Amino acid sequence: MTWDQYADAWSALHGGFDPRTASPVVRGWVRLAWRGGSLAGRLGIGPSGVTTLGLALCALVPFVPLPAAAVLVLLAAFADTLDGATAVVTGRVTRFGYVYDSVADRLGELAWLAAFWAAGVPGPLVVAALAISWLHEYLRARATASGMTEIGMVTVGERPTRVSVAISGLVIAAVLTPWSATIVLVAVIAWLTLGVVGFAQLVYAVRRALIR
Repeated sequence: MTWDQYADAWSALHGGFDPRTASPVVRGWVRLAWRGGSLAGRLGIGPSGVTTLGLALCALVPFVPLPAAAVLVLLAAFADTLDGATAVVTGRVTRFGYVYDSVADRLGELAWLAAFWAAGVPGPLVVAALAISWLHEYLRARATASGMTEIGMVTVGERPTRVSVAISGLVIAAVLTPWSATIVLVAVIAWLTLGVVGFAQLVYAVRRALIR
């Protein structure tokens, strides 16, 4: 499958958002996933296998030192992109794979936040950050089920933002050890704040799309 064919298929699965018109970082990430998915397909690795690998990486995050945790989050995030790319490239996009991937994403974020809790962030704050993330994804899923065909809005609380906050918080906390407790706390507060703002943006977009 060529890059243009993949970009068209990817766009159809993401509310019409064309990765070829995205920022260089997003375009490069999606293009890297296309190459990885092509390689996985040639090696006979299925999308569910990639999803399971990503989930296994996430499960290790709370139990390793902060630098290793950041690396595992990055690898798991790439696996999350790679499983979809593998499904598209190999023509194995299924409803089960979509559901499995979504559940794996939520469990992965639970593991990431568990790492912040293990690093000293208060439990209630961690639970609040997890809740707003899950609520964001639940609202988008229910809106899609109710007939919202377009993406609506790319909010500040989307999964890539959560990935960035998790990796940044873990890396900075590992480097600046004397202030690690404060850094992980700030990271989770940022996760929660962006999640609340993103949820409000998504509510507005869903209301505009479905109130007609």
